[in-house]
Amino acid sequence: METTKEDYVLRTVEERGVRLIRLWFTDVLGQLKSLAISPAELEAAFEEGLHFDGSAIDGFSRVQESDVLAIPDANSFELLPWVDPSEPTGRIFCDIRNLDGTPFAGDPRYVLRRNLHHAKEKGFTFFTAPEIEYFYFESPTEPTPLDHAGYFDLTTLDLGSSLRRRTLAMSEAMGIPVEYSFHEDNASQHEIDLRYTETLDMADNIMTLRLIVRKIALDADVHATFMPKPLDEGQGSGMHTHMSLFEGDVNAFHDPNDEMGLSKTARKFMAGILHHAPEFTAVTNQLVNSYKRMIAGYESPVYVSWARNNRSALVRVPVHKAGKESSTRIEYRALDSAANPYLAYSVILAAGLKGIEENYDLPKEADENLWSLSRTDAKASGLRQLPQDLRQALDLMEESELVREALGEHIFEWFLKNKQSEWEAYQGRVTPFEVERYLPVW
Repeated sequence: METTKEDYVLRTVEERGVRLIRLWFTDVLGQLKSLAISPAELEAAFEEGLHFDGSAIDGFSRVQESDVLAIPDANSFELLPWVDPSEPTGRIFCDIRNLDGTPFAGDPRYVLRRNLHHAKEKGFTFFTAPEIEYFYFESPTEPTPLDHAGYFDLTTLDLGSSLRRRTLAMSEAMGIPVEYSFHEDNASQHEIDLRYTETLDMADNIMTLRLIVRKIALDADVHATFMPKPLDEGQGSGMHTHMSLFEGDVNAFHDPNDEMGLSKTARKFMAGILHHAPEFTAVTNQLVNSYKRMIAGYESPVYVSWARNNRSALVRVPVHKAGKESSTRIEYRALDSAANPYLAYSVILAAGLKGIEENYDLPKEADENLWSLSRTDAKASGLRQLPQDLRQALDLMEESELVREALGEHIFEWFLKNKQSEWEAYQGRVTPFEVERYLPVW
Protein backbone atom coordinates (compact mmCIF):
# COMPACT_ATOMS: atom_id res chain seq x y z
CA MET A 1 0.00 0.00 0.00
CA GLU A 2 1.38 3.42 -0.99
CA THR A 3 2.40 5.68 1.88
CA THR A 4 0.79 9.12 1.71
CA LYS A 5 2.14 12.40 3.03
CA GLU A 6 -0.53 12.25 5.74
CA ASP A 7 0.79 8.82 6.80
CA TYR A 8 4.31 10.24 6.99
CA VAL A 9 3.17 13.14 9.19
CA LEU A 10 1.20 10.85 11.51
CA ARG A 11 4.20 8.54 11.86
CA THR A 12 6.56 11.46 12.51
CA VAL A 13 4.23 12.88 15.15
CA GLU A 14 4.19 9.52 16.91
CA GLU A 15 7.93 8.85 16.62
CA ARG A 16 8.93 12.35 17.79
CA GLY A 17 6.49 12.35 20.68
CA VAL A 18 4.72 15.50 19.48
CA ARG A 19 2.39 16.83 22.17
CA LEU A 20 0.52 19.53 20.25
CA ILE A 21 -0.35 20.39 16.64
CA ARG A 22 -0.93 24.01 15.66
CA LEU A 23 -3.12 24.51 12.61
CA TRP A 24 -2.28 27.79 10.84
CA PHE A 25 -4.20 29.88 8.32
CA THR A 26 -4.51 33.59 7.50
CA ASP A 27 -7.34 36.08 7.38
CA VAL A 28 -7.90 38.28 4.34
CA LEU A 29 -5.49 40.96 5.57
CA GLY A 30 -2.69 38.41 6.04
CA GLN A 31 -2.76 38.05 9.84
CA LEU A 32 -1.72 34.57 10.94
CA LYS A 33 -4.34 32.59 12.87
CA SER A 34 -3.92 29.36 14.82
CA LEU A 35 -5.94 26.50 16.27
CA ALA A 36 -4.35 23.83 18.48
CA ILE A 37 -5.27 20.15 18.57
CA SER A 38 -3.83 17.07 20.22
CA PRO A 39 -2.02 14.48 18.08
CA ALA A 40 -4.93 12.11 18.68
CA GLU A 41 -7.18 14.43 16.65
CA LEU A 42 -4.82 14.84 13.70
CA GLU A 43 -5.90 11.82 11.65
CA ALA A 44 -9.54 12.87 11.88
CA ALA A 45 -8.57 16.43 10.94
CA PHE A 46 -6.88 15.13 7.78
CA GLU A 47 -9.99 13.15 6.85
CA GLU A 48 -12.81 15.40 8.00
CA GLY A 49 -11.31 18.81 8.82
CA LEU A 50 -11.67 20.81 12.01
CA HIS A 51 -14.96 22.64 12.44
CA PHE A 52 -14.83 26.29 13.62
CA ASP A 53 -16.76 29.56 13.52
CA GLY A 54 -15.50 31.57 10.54
CA SER A 55 -17.51 34.68 11.46
CA ALA A 56 -14.88 35.48 14.10
CA ILE A 57 -12.14 35.85 11.43
CA ASP A 58 -11.72 39.07 9.41
CA GLY A 59 -13.00 38.57 5.87
CA PHE A 60 -14.32 35.07 6.46
CA SER A 61 -18.00 34.15 6.90
CA ARG A 62 -20.96 36.29 7.84
CA VAL A 63 -22.77 35.29 11.03
CA GLN A 64 -25.59 33.55 9.15
CA GLU A 65 -23.11 31.39 7.22
CA SER A 66 -20.35 31.13 9.77
CA ASP A 67 -19.22 27.50 10.06
CA VAL A 68 -16.20 26.36 8.04
CA LEU A 69 -13.63 23.54 8.09
CA ALA A 70 -9.87 23.76 8.47
CA ILE A 71 -8.21 20.99 6.44
CA PRO A 72 -4.52 20.46 7.31
CA ASP A 73 -2.12 20.40 4.35
CA ALA A 74 0.31 17.61 5.24
CA ASN A 75 2.92 19.01 2.84
CA SER A 76 3.40 21.99 5.16
CA PHE A 77 4.13 20.05 8.36
CA GLU A 78 7.14 21.22 10.40
CA LEU A 79 8.21 21.06 14.03
CA LEU A 80 8.41 24.40 15.84
CA PRO A 81 12.07 24.79 16.87
CA TRP A 82 11.43 27.38 19.61
CA VAL A 83 9.27 25.05 21.70
CA ASP A 84 10.70 23.18 24.69
CA PRO A 85 12.19 19.93 23.24
CA SER A 86 10.53 17.98 26.05
CA GLU A 87 7.14 18.99 24.62
CA PRO A 88 7.53 18.94 20.80
CA THR A 89 4.96 20.95 18.84
CA GLY A 90 4.17 20.71 15.14
CA ARG A 91 2.55 23.19 12.79
CA ILE A 92 0.57 22.64 9.60
CA PHE A 93 -0.96 25.21 7.26
CA CYS A 94 -4.62 24.63 6.52
CA ASP A 95 -6.94 25.07 3.59
CA ILE A 96 -10.36 26.38 4.60
CA ARG A 97 -13.45 24.70 3.16
CA ASN A 98 -17.20 24.97 3.41
CA LEU A 99 -19.04 22.29 5.36
CA ASP A 100 -19.87 20.48 2.11
CA GLY A 101 -16.13 20.16 1.36
CA THR A 102 -15.95 22.79 -1.38
CA PRO A 103 -13.21 25.46 -1.18
CA PHE A 104 -14.13 28.45 0.96
CA ALA A 105 -14.04 31.64 -1.13
CA GLY A 106 -12.74 33.73 1.78
CA ASP A 107 -9.54 31.70 2.20
CA PRO A 108 -6.49 33.60 0.80
CA ARG A 109 -4.55 30.34 0.43
CA TYR A 110 -7.33 28.95 -1.77
CA VAL A 111 -7.25 32.12 -3.88
CA LEU A 112 -3.56 31.56 -4.58
CA ARG A 113 -4.14 27.84 -5.26
CA ARG A 114 -6.82 28.76 -7.79
CA ASN A 115 -4.59 31.22 -9.65
CA LEU A 116 -1.67 28.79 -9.63
CA HIS A 117 -4.00 26.14 -11.07
CA HIS A 118 -4.94 28.55 -13.85
CA ALA A 119 -1.23 28.93 -14.65
CA LYS A 120 -0.77 25.16 -14.54
CA GLU A 121 -3.58 24.68 -17.06
CA LYS A 122 -1.45 26.76 -19.43
CA GLY A 123 1.61 24.63 -18.69
CA PHE A 124 3.29 27.02 -16.24
CA THR A 125 4.59 26.77 -12.68
CA PHE A 126 5.07 30.12 -10.93
CA PHE A 127 8.29 30.52 -8.93
CA THR A 128 9.07 33.46 -6.64
CA ALA A 129 11.85 34.72 -4.38
CA PRO A 130 11.12 37.73 -2.13
CA GLU A 131 13.51 40.19 -0.48
CA ILE A 132 11.83 40.82 2.87
CA GLU A 133 12.70 44.05 4.68
CA TYR A 134 11.75 44.98 8.24
CA PHE A 135 12.81 47.09 11.24
CA TYR A 136 13.81 46.44 14.85
CA PHE A 137 12.73 49.05 17.41
CA GLU A 138 13.09 49.34 21.17
CA SER A 139 9.31 49.17 21.69
CA PRO A 140 6.02 48.89 19.78
CA THR A 141 4.97 52.41 20.85
CA GLU A 142 7.96 54.49 19.70
CA PRO A 143 10.05 53.78 16.55
CA THR A 144 13.41 54.08 18.29
CA PRO A 145 16.10 52.23 16.26
CA LEU A 146 18.55 49.81 17.84
CA ASP A 147 21.37 51.02 15.57
CA HIS A 148 22.25 53.66 13.01
CA ALA A 149 24.14 51.47 10.60
CA GLY A 150 23.66 51.49 6.83
CA TYR A 151 23.57 49.27 3.79
CA PHE A 152 25.68 46.09 4.16
CA ASP A 153 27.36 47.50 7.27
CA LEU A 154 29.15 44.92 9.38
CA THR A 155 27.86 45.67 12.85
CA THR A 156 29.42 42.91 14.91
CA LEU A 157 28.29 44.22 18.28
CA ASP A 158 24.78 45.50 17.68
CA LEU A 159 21.73 43.60 18.88
CA GLY A 160 20.07 43.61 15.45
CA SER A 161 22.79 41.46 13.88
CA SER A 162 22.43 38.91 16.67
CA LEU A 163 18.65 38.83 16.25
CA ARG A 164 18.99 38.34 12.50
CA ARG A 165 21.50 35.53 12.96
CA ARG A 166 19.15 33.67 15.31
CA THR A 167 16.27 34.27 12.90
CA LEU A 168 18.21 32.65 10.06
CA ALA A 169 19.05 29.60 12.18
CA MET A 170 15.43 29.15 13.19
CA SER A 171 14.20 29.64 9.61
CA GLU A 172 16.54 26.94 8.32
CA ALA A 173 15.34 24.65 11.13
CA MET A 174 11.80 25.08 9.81
CA GLY A 175 12.77 24.20 6.26
CA ILE A 176 12.90 27.78 4.94
CA PRO A 177 16.03 28.17 2.80
CA VAL A 178 17.59 31.64 3.04
CA GLU A 179 19.76 33.01 0.25
CA TYR A 180 21.06 36.27 1.78
CA SER A 181 20.65 38.44 4.84
CA PHE A 182 22.17 41.82 5.66
CA HIS A 183 21.66 45.24 7.23
CA GLU A 184 19.60 47.47 4.96
CA ASP A 185 20.07 51.16 4.23
CA ASN A 186 17.98 52.72 6.99
CA ALA A 187 18.69 52.73 10.71
CA SER A 188 17.87 49.37 12.33
CA GLN A 189 16.51 48.03 9.04
CA HIS A 190 17.29 44.49 7.93
CA GLU A 191 16.64 42.26 4.93
CA ILE A 192 16.26 38.51 4.50
CA ASP A 193 16.10 37.07 0.97
CA LEU A 194 14.44 33.69 0.55
CA ARG A 195 15.57 31.12 -2.00
CA TYR A 196 13.47 30.55 -5.13
CA THR A 197 10.61 28.09 -4.75
CA GLU A 198 7.06 27.38 -5.94
CA THR A 199 4.78 30.20 -4.92
CA LEU A 200 2.32 28.46 -2.58
CA ASP A 201 5.24 27.18 -0.52
CA MET A 202 6.79 30.66 -0.68
CA ALA A 203 3.67 32.35 0.68
CA ASP A 204 3.66 29.85 3.57
CA ASN A 205 7.36 30.57 4.13
CA ILE A 206 6.77 34.33 4.24
CA MET A 207 4.06 33.95 6.87
CA THR A 208 6.31 31.66 8.90
CA LEU A 209 9.33 33.98 8.61
CA ARG A 210 7.32 36.97 9.82
CA LEU A 211 6.37 35.03 12.94
CA ILE A 212 9.96 33.90 13.50
CA VAL A 213 11.29 37.46 13.16
CA ARG A 214 8.78 38.73 15.71
CA LYS A 215 9.30 35.76 18.05
CA ILE A 216 13.09 36.17 18.17
CA ALA A 217 12.73 39.92 18.70
CA LEU A 218 10.14 39.53 21.44
CA ASP A 219 12.40 37.10 23.31
CA ALA A 220 14.99 39.90 23.41
CA ASP A 221 12.45 42.55 24.51
CA VAL A 222 12.63 44.16 21.07
CA HIS A 223 9.81 44.99 18.65
CA ALA A 224 10.12 43.84 15.03
CA THR A 225 7.83 45.45 12.48
CA PHE A 226 6.97 44.96 8.81
CA MET A 227 5.23 48.34 8.69
CA PRO A 228 6.14 49.80 5.28
CA LYS A 229 7.29 53.28 6.44
CA PRO A 230 7.79 53.56 10.22
CA LEU A 231 10.37 56.40 10.09
CA ASP A 232 10.05 59.83 8.49
CA GLU A 233 13.58 59.73 7.13
CA GLY A 234 15.07 57.13 4.81
CA GLN A 235 13.55 54.29 2.88
CA GLY A 236 10.74 52.02 3.97
CA SER A 237 10.37 48.26 3.88
CA GLY A 238 9.60 46.64 0.56
CA MET A 239 9.24 43.03 -0.42
CA HIS A 240 10.78 43.10 -3.90
CA THR A 241 9.96 39.78 -5.49
CA HIS A 242 11.87 37.96 -8.23
CA MET A 243 9.65 35.75 -10.35
CA SER A 244 9.57 33.49 -13.36
CA LEU A 245 7.41 30.88 -15.04
CA PHE A 246 8.67 27.36 -15.69
CA GLU A 247 7.43 24.80 -18.21
CA GLY A 248 8.54 21.59 -16.55
CA ASP A 249 12.25 22.08 -15.82
CA VAL A 250 12.65 24.79 -18.47
CA ASN A 251 12.55 28.49 -17.60
CA ALA A 252 9.84 29.91 -19.86
CA PHE A 253 11.27 33.41 -19.42
CA HIS A 254 14.58 32.58 -21.14
CA ASP A 255 15.43 33.01 -24.82
CA PRO A 256 19.12 32.63 -25.75
CA ASN A 257 18.54 34.54 -28.99
CA ASP A 258 17.18 37.65 -27.30
CA GLU A 259 19.61 40.48 -26.43
CA MET A 260 18.37 40.46 -22.83
CA GLY A 261 17.79 36.71 -22.74
CA LEU A 262 14.05 37.31 -22.36
CA SER A 263 11.49 35.16 -24.15
CA LYS A 264 8.26 36.43 -25.69
CA THR A 265 6.49 34.81 -22.76
CA ALA A 266 8.52 36.92 -20.32
CA ARG A 267 7.85 40.11 -22.28
CA LYS A 268 4.10 39.46 -22.43
CA PHE A 269 4.06 38.59 -18.73
CA MET A 270 5.86 41.85 -17.91
CA ALA A 271 3.48 43.79 -20.15
CA GLY A 272 0.51 42.34 -18.26
CA ILE A 273 1.97 43.31 -14.90
CA LEU A 274 2.72 46.85 -16.08
CA HIS A 275 -0.71 47.29 -17.66
CA HIS A 276 -2.61 46.21 -14.55
CA ALA A 277 -0.23 47.37 -11.78
CA PRO A 278 -2.24 50.47 -10.80
CA GLU A 279 -5.35 48.29 -10.48
CA PHE A 280 -3.79 45.75 -8.09
CA THR A 281 -1.64 48.15 -6.04
CA ALA A 282 -4.26 48.26 -3.26
CA VAL A 283 -3.58 44.53 -2.74
CA THR A 284 0.22 44.65 -2.94
CA ASN A 285 0.32 47.84 -0.83
CA GLN A 286 -2.69 47.53 1.44
CA LEU A 287 -2.06 50.04 4.25
CA VAL A 288 -2.51 53.81 4.44
CA ASN A 289 1.14 53.83 5.50
CA SER A 290 2.21 51.90 2.38
CA TYR A 291 2.02 55.08 0.29
CA LYS A 292 4.38 57.02 2.55
CA ARG A 293 7.06 54.69 1.20
CA MET A 294 6.08 55.08 -2.46
CA ILE A 295 7.60 58.53 -2.95
CA ALA A 296 10.52 59.52 -5.18
CA GLY A 297 13.80 59.43 -3.28
CA TYR A 298 12.88 56.55 -0.97
CA GLU A 299 14.04 53.81 -3.36
CA SER A 300 10.47 52.77 -4.19
CA PRO A 301 8.97 52.82 -7.69
CA VAL A 302 6.72 55.76 -8.52
CA TYR A 303 6.01 55.23 -12.22
CA VAL A 304 4.74 52.26 -14.24
CA SER A 305 7.95 51.28 -16.02
CA TRP A 306 10.47 48.53 -16.69
CA ALA A 307 14.21 48.46 -17.29
CA ARG A 308 17.37 46.39 -17.14
CA ASN A 309 19.24 46.85 -13.86
CA ASN A 310 17.47 50.17 -13.22
CA ARG A 311 16.31 50.06 -9.62
CA SER A 312 14.02 53.06 -10.06
CA ALA A 313 11.77 51.05 -12.39
CA LEU A 314 8.67 49.20 -11.24
CA VAL A 315 9.77 46.00 -12.99
CA ARG A 316 13.48 45.29 -13.24
CA VAL A 317 15.20 42.69 -15.40
CA PRO A 318 18.27 41.48 -13.48
CA VAL A 319 21.22 40.25 -15.52
CA HIS A 320 21.63 36.49 -15.18
CA LYS A 321 25.01 34.81 -15.16
CA ALA A 322 26.29 33.15 -18.32
CA GLY A 323 25.26 29.51 -18.39
CA LYS A 324 22.57 30.13 -15.75
CA GLU A 325 19.55 30.32 -18.04
CA SER A 326 17.33 28.87 -15.34
CA SER A 327 17.89 32.04 -13.30
CA THR A 328 16.30 34.35 -15.90
CA ARG A 329 13.70 36.34 -14.00
CA ILE A 330 12.00 39.66 -13.50
CA GLU A 331 11.67 41.64 -10.27
CA TYR A 332 8.53 43.47 -9.11
CA ARG A 333 9.63 46.30 -6.80
CA ALA A 334 6.50 48.02 -5.46
CA LEU A 335 5.25 45.19 -3.23
CA ASP A 336 5.75 45.92 0.47
CA SER A 337 6.35 43.74 3.52
CA ALA A 338 2.87 44.22 4.99
CA ALA A 339 1.04 42.62 2.05
CA ASN A 340 -0.86 39.36 2.31
CA PRO A 341 1.45 37.20 0.13
CA TYR A 342 -1.33 34.83 -0.95
CA LEU A 343 -3.39 37.67 -2.39
CA ALA A 344 -0.46 39.77 -3.65
CA TYR A 345 1.06 36.92 -5.65
CA SER A 346 -2.41 36.00 -6.94
CA VAL A 347 -3.03 39.42 -8.54
CA ILE A 348 0.52 39.70 -9.93
CA LEU A 349 0.28 36.25 -11.49
CA ALA A 350 -3.18 36.97 -12.88
CA ALA A 351 -1.93 40.20 -14.48
CA GLY A 352 1.08 38.48 -16.02
CA LEU A 353 -0.99 35.63 -17.42
CA LYS A 354 -3.46 38.14 -18.86
CA GLY A 355 -0.57 39.75 -20.71
CA ILE A 356 0.33 36.36 -22.21
CA GLU A 357 -3.27 35.45 -23.04
CA GLU A 358 -4.14 38.81 -24.60
CA ASN A 359 -0.75 39.29 -26.29
CA TYR A 360 0.01 42.63 -24.61
CA ASP A 361 2.79 44.78 -26.03
CA LEU A 362 5.67 45.67 -23.76
CA PRO A 363 6.17 49.46 -23.57
CA LYS A 364 9.49 51.18 -24.20
CA GLU A 365 12.24 50.53 -21.66
CA ALA A 366 12.88 53.29 -19.12
CA ASP A 367 16.61 54.03 -19.29
CA GLU A 368 16.77 57.03 -16.94
CA ASN A 369 16.69 57.63 -13.20
CA LEU A 370 12.95 57.79 -12.59
CA TRP A 371 13.39 58.92 -8.98
CA SER A 372 14.73 62.27 -10.24
CA LEU A 373 12.03 62.68 -12.88
CA SER A 374 9.44 65.44 -12.34
CA ARG A 375 5.76 64.67 -12.78
CA THR A 376 5.65 67.02 -15.77
CA ASP A 377 8.54 65.23 -17.48
CA ALA A 378 7.06 61.84 -16.64
CA LYS A 379 3.72 62.81 -18.13
CA ALA A 380 5.45 64.13 -21.26
CA SER A 381 7.24 60.76 -21.55
CA GLY A 382 3.93 58.92 -21.37
CA LEU A 383 4.68 57.33 -17.99
CA ARG A 384 1.72 56.49 -15.78
CA GLN A 385 2.04 57.05 -12.05
CA LEU A 386 1.22 54.43 -9.47
CA PRO A 387 -1.56 55.37 -7.02
CA GLN A 388 -0.38 58.03 -4.58
CA ASP A 389 -2.57 57.00 -1.65
CA LEU A 390 -4.85 54.18 -0.58
CA ARG A 391 -7.96 56.04 -1.74
CA GLN A 392 -6.67 56.25 -5.33
CA ALA A 393 -5.58 52.62 -5.23
CA LEU A 394 -9.00 51.45 -4.01
CA ASP A 395 -10.81 53.46 -6.69
CA LEU A 396 -8.72 51.78 -9.38
CA MET A 397 -9.17 48.35 -7.82
CA GLU A 398 -12.94 48.79 -7.61
CA GLU A 399 -13.12 49.17 -11.40
CA SER A 400 -10.77 46.24 -12.14
CA GLU A 401 -12.32 43.09 -13.55
CA LEU A 402 -8.91 41.40 -13.39
CA VAL A 403 -8.54 41.93 -9.63
CA ARG A 404 -12.17 40.94 -9.02
CA GLU A 405 -11.64 37.69 -10.92
CA ALA A 406 -8.25 36.97 -9.34
CA LEU A 407 -9.49 37.44 -5.77
CA GLY A 408 -13.04 36.18 -6.23
CA GLU A 409 -16.18 38.13 -5.36
CA HIS A 410 -16.10 37.31 -1.63
CA ILE A 411 -12.61 38.64 -0.87
CA PHE A 412 -12.81 41.44 -3.45
CA GLU A 413 -15.89 43.00 -1.86
CA TRP A 414 -14.77 42.50 1.75
CA PHE A 415 -11.29 43.87 1.07
CA LEU A 416 -12.69 47.01 -0.56
CA LYS A 417 -15.09 47.71 2.29
CA ASN A 418 -12.45 47.09 4.95
CA LYS A 419 -9.87 49.31 3.29
CA GLN A 420 -12.36 52.07 2.46
CA SER A 421 -13.20 52.12 6.17
CA GLU A 422 -9.48 52.32 7.02
CA TRP A 423 -9.04 55.28 4.67
CA GLU A 424 -12.04 57.12 6.14
CA ALA A 425 -10.70 56.59 9.66
CA TYR A 426 -7.30 57.94 8.58
CA GLN A 427 -8.88 60.97 6.92
CA GLY A 428 -10.55 61.87 10.19
CA ARG A 429 -7.33 61.92 12.21
CA VAL A 430 -5.30 65.09 12.81
CA THR A 431 -1.60 64.24 12.41
CA PRO A 432 1.38 65.73 14.28
CA PHE A 433 2.48 67.21 10.94
CA GLU A 434 -0.72 69.26 10.72
CA VAL A 435 -0.53 70.46 14.31
CA GLU A 436 3.13 71.47 13.94
CA ARG A 437 2.63 73.21 10.61
CA TYR A 438 -0.74 74.90 10.96
CA LEU A 439 -1.60 75.47 14.63
CA PRO A 440 0.95 78.28 15.24
CA VAL A 441 0.08 80.10 12.01
CA TRP A 442 -3.62 79.68 11.35
